[in-house]
Amino acid sequence: MSVEALVESLLYEGYALYPYTPGATKNATPTPFGIVYPPAYARGLGSAFDHLELQGVVDGDGEVTAEVRFLAPSGERHRAEPRRIDGAGSFRVGGLSVRTHMSAAPLEGGRRLISFRVENRTDAPADMDRAAAIGRSLISTHPILRVAGGRFISQLDAPCDSVNTWPVLASPEDDVMLGAAIVLPDHPQIAPESRGNLFDNTEIEEALILHVQALSDEERAEIEAQDPAVREMIERACAVTPEELLRLHGRVEVRDPVTREPPRPSADVRDPTRGLPEVEVDGVVLRRGAQVVVRPGLEADLQARMLEGRTVTVERIYRDYDGRVHLGVSVDQPGQEIMRETGRFLWFFPPEVEVVR
Repeated sequence: MSVEALVESLLYEGYALYPYTPGATKNATPTPFGIVYPPAYARGLGSAFDHLELQGVVDGDGEVTAEVRFLAPSGERHRAEPRRIDGAGSFRVGGLSVRTHMSAAPLEGGRRLISFRVENRTDAPADMDRAAAIGRSLISTHPILRVAGGRFISQLDAPCDSVNTWPVLASPEDDVMLGAAIVLPDHPQIAPESRGNLFDNTEIEEALILHVQALSDEERAEIEAQDPAVREMIERACAVTPEELLRLHGRVEVRDPVTREPPRPSADVRDPTRGLPEVEVDGVVLRRGAQVVVRPGLEADLQARMLEGRTVTVERIYRDYDGRVHLGVSVDQPGQEIMRETGRFLWFFPPEVEVVR
């Protein structure tokens, strides 16, 4: 996956939220990540920043270049346009005044500490509210460092004092470090099943597409009259086929550790995708297909406690790496066959159930 594709998916995180209509309360004021506010607003809040700084340790003497990608407000509510600034200097981007600065400090072993700072120097009144401040802010700000002839060291191995951004290695060769607006692991990947960027990518894509396809005609008409970026996203989500949606449901690969060939489908009860056929816990034997009554403890979540006293069927039995047993159960209710076919079960521990037959 290219760095460009990764950044493109991150830029619009939080840009607009379901149901995506401009009149929705949650879209009245944008909820983006990676905000660099104007100084007058940031000074009044301990949780707001008028700058960000990406720091990373680079191994090697190759040239380091920097850029920053962000959205610049261009209209009411969440409307914004993608922008890019290369290198260091002072820039005017629409109504924004931006200054960038990069520095390098030598470290032991031929390494260097690289710092890339992005400052919002836009003039603004001190008494503005958040909505007005966002109109003078850099939104979804993502700084990027690249090195030619070297590699960056993971923040897990060489922690640095980055501010208002989360550093991750973003290329297979570790020659790109990205400052993400949300917490990501090194070498983040976009699932190949993904049908394209959504504006709340931290949610489940399958669920979001289903939500879009459930919009009323009136809601779609309202969306079509607003931001072209939102309209394009809605159109793309509505065009997803049932086959594509099924592929989004999930991917589990069970493979033999000494071969790259996937296991053949089997009706054998030892099929690993179906878990264990039975297990004994504290003298009680639990079998796949057994009927059990749910007896959740006080620490169980609300969904589990709502099933207290219900008789359910044990569909899957798994033992994790710590030896703890997990029971996947189904509830006799309309639509359960679909849940069973797609592997959607409710999960309990053995002490939370009572065998009846």
